[in-house]
Amino acid sequence: MAGMIVDRAQIARALAEDIGRGDATTLACVSATAEASGRIITRRAGVIAGLPIAQRVFSQLDPAVEFRPAIGEGAVVRPGETVARIFGRAHPILTGERVALNFLGRLSGIATLTARCVSALEGTSTRILDTRKTTPGLRALEKEAVRLGGGQNHRFGLNDGVLIKDNHIKAAGGITQAINAARGQAPHLLKIEIECETLAEVEQAVQAGADVILLDNMSIEMMRSAVAFVRRADPRTLLEASGSIGTDTAKLAAVAATGVDFISLGALTHSAPNFDVSLEFA
Repeated sequence: MAGMIVDRAQIARALAEDIGRGDATTLACVSATAEASGRIITRRAGVIAGLPIAQRVFSQLDPAVEFRPAIGEGAVVRPGETVARIFGRAHPILTGERVALNFLGRLSGIATLTARCVSALEGTSTRILDTRKTTPGLRALEKEAVRLGGGQNHRFGLNDGVLIKDNHIKAAGGITQAINAARGQAPHLLKIEIECETLAEVEQAVQAGADVILLDNMSIEMMRSAVAFVRRADPRTLLEASGSIGTDTAKLAAVAATGVDFISLGALTHSAPNFDVSLEFA
């Protein structure tokens, strides 16, 4: 189950939030020596992400708890499928159940939504990207879930690349000024991307030497025109579509058909529905 970053402190915070001063229900009605076995099952079809996190939740409560994945990270599952089996003392299993399932449901939801969006682009060269619109504190996990769903990661943080947006442009005095200033200051290995909302802005960005142009909130027709212009003017320039695209597969296919290199979707992480998983004792 390698791949997903497991942060012990992050899991400890999640457990402390849920347990508080103690698991009153388990302490009240279950013997401290009781043993249990169970399985985590799916309630819907999708892509599983977060098994290493679920495993760590239980092991941090009791290292003796045995967690056996039945599938691998990123596996496609059907409703009712077993994704893991668990054995050990009932107390830590019951106490860690909700936290483990919350992580698993959240991350699998992101992976599942990403896989659906990626499937809409089949047959094209356009790739799906995530954004920084992630749950505070969960960015590394959520971006890994996107990757497991077949998407690619955009910037992890502000230091990963230069992305000049509308407020940067206004503060810098214009598109050309912003790109020139960035070119003079940014390390040579960082690409310079700039957000454009009109064809006139796209032309300025190409002339100023942007590495990547983000076509923001453009109609399909305007995107198509922007792609045609950029491919003629400088074929090396990459094009990213973003803004008000959503996760509708027909819309995604239409955007990809314009010829853009990337589609970035904040919805992959900020609006993914929870993936329904449950723990059932034998």
